[in-house]
Amino acid sequence: MKTILITGIGGNVGQGILRNIRSLKKQYRLIGTNVTPVSGGNYLCDRMHVVLYAAEPMYVSQMVSLCQKEHVDLIIPSTDHESVVLSQKSVEATLPLVAVSPEETTKLFFDKYMTWEHCHRYHIPFAKSCLPSSYHGQFGDTVVKPREGRGSRDITLSASDPHAFPDTMVVQKRSIGTEITTAFYVTKEGKLHSQMTFIRELHAGTTTLCEVTHAYDEAITTIILQLMQTCTIRGSCNIQSIVINRSSVVPFEVNGRISGTNSIRSQFGFTDVLWTIEEYVEGKKPTKARLKMGSAVRILLDIVYPNTTLKNIRDRRTKSYMF
Repeated sequence: MKTILITGIGGNVGQGILRNIRSLKKQYRLIGTNVTPVSGGNYLCDRMHVVLYAAEPMYVSQMVSLCQKEHVDLIIPSTDHESVVLSQKSVEATLPLVAVSPEETTKLFFDKYMTWEHCHRYHIPFAKSCLPSSYHGQFGDTVVKPREGRGSRDITLSASDPHAFPDTMVVQKRSIGTEITTAFYVTKEGKLHSQMTFIRELHAGTTTLCEVTHAYDEAITTIILQLMQTCTIRGSCNIQSIVINRSSVVPFEVNGRISGTNSIRSQFGFTDVLWTIEEYVEGKKPTKARLKMGSAVRILLDIVYPNTTLKNIRDRRTKSYMF
């Protein structure tokens, strides 16, 4: 049985990946990692391990040891920082396969200001951006956010003085319109396999309501192909955008990893987790996408562990039920 390691199982991205893999006909041994010992993803893992934050110097050596111990065949990162660290050429040489784009691309998408510079250089639509030290009122209404991905945290809308923020932040022109999120999958051969766009509503950075739409496919496809022509992309990626009108779509962020709506997308035919496993574990071409229309609402559920304290929760071997 092949072993797959999924990072960040405390978040909705990692938990969605786990649920998608558990739903497949073929069974895989699933190893989960997180920075805390207990989270919502434990019950889906055959084994769970606590690891350091990706920014810690010993993170890589810890992951190398863990992969050797658990005989891991593939790592699927679910967080931006881990995607960047695990994609480094020197690191990849010591690890099993990692389902991410090359290092240059993950770094580019990790830093929103670098993403803006790249898109501006190649005339790819993207929210106008600058560093706070260079802001002199040129955008009018603004969004100030961390340059590095942080799950929609620490965002300031219409800041009174964007210039006062440090250059670890980025200032973006605030666009008003409908927010959409687009997932797209690029094969190992570098071909666009499929894409899917949701109109969505968020709460605390997580999609709570979403609906499949094809209204903006033409504009989004053009942006995806421009990105593919100017940087090397592999696997699943995500573009977050604001729709001004049908032909004007303004991306404001690109995530170089599987994104948080992967569990919902799979129900409408965009099975990027399956395609990842087919290509990187089974050595097959990804199955054809069979996209469907629909919508989804996210709710909260409870994982109950009878007669078990929190400190004794381990993985799916710990008896539990969902309510």
